Amino acid sequence: MTEKKITKDMSITEVVMKYPETVGTFMEYGLHCIGCVAARYENIEQGAYVHGIPVDDLIEALNKTVNE
Repeated sequence: MTEKKITKDMSITEVVMKYPETVGTFMEYGLHCIGCVAARYENIEQGAYVHGIPVDDLIEALNKTVNE
């Protein structure tokens, strides 16, 4: 089985559309802008930075979520 890979340069909307199970992970980390306009063009790294979220921890958690 090939591991799914989410990277910090992917847009938030792209990830949520491709992997809907990640919504809960984004919420747990305080990134609640899933439906906001910025989520369409803002990548995960930018969103995490704006919200003071450690991006590497978030990426690790997102990948864990989609690979379980």
